[in-house]
Amino acid sequence: MHLMLKFVAICMLTILPVAATADLAGPVRVIDADTWDVGDQRVRLHGIDAPEHNQTCRDADEREWRCGAWATAQTRALFEGVRASCKVLDRDRYDRLVARCFVGDLDAAHHIVAEGWAMAYLRYADDYLEVERAAASRALGLHRTRVAAPDAYRRGQSTGQDPSGSGCAIKGNINAKGDRIYHRPEQAFYGRTQINPQRGERWFCDPEEARAAGWRPAKR
Repeated sequence: MHLMLKFVAICMLTILPVAATADLAGPVRVIDADTWDVGDQRVRLHGIDAPEHNQTCRDADEREWRCGAWATAQTRALFEGVRASCKVLDRDRYDRLVARCFVGDLDAAHHIVAEGWAMAYLRYADDYLEVERAAASRALGLHRTRVAAPDAYRRGQSTGQDPSGSGCAIKGNINAKGDRIYHRPEQAFYGRTQINPQRGERWFCDPEEARAAGWRPAKR
């Protein structure tokens, strides 16, 4: 219900003061919390970084949940189909426009970080750092859970290393036959085993946790 009230509030706002100088404007199609189509242009929202759609987090009871899909859904519920006006700041290596986008007089990125749906992207800007700190202090959204920074998660996907910093070093791999096998650091194939969360693979903190989740030990 609170999202619907916010949506109504946005729709009632007056014309954005920066709209006259906007570089593009159009209806929003949410790809994920930090990437939108605005009209026919793909836009990366400046200064924020949201979980990847397939990224998972752990709640207070150490249960995994799809925090990336959740963040996308929250953003979509509020902004999908609403007209946005954007000021282009750059173009990224994926040829997306990097822009600051507004709906009415609402800075969309500011709102997304304030709700805990994304984090400040300090690699490129600190515009929303204080906003993130305020959300974290109130345990809003992603801050009520254990979540890897999205850029660390992406690096972990490409290198096969645990991005969470949790110290959980056991690799839960799924082989070509669908067998769930865990590898300890001292074992022969540990170094060459990579973890892909999109395939359901994961990290474990100890062998007992792995076995309880249905993984068996590697033979060597």
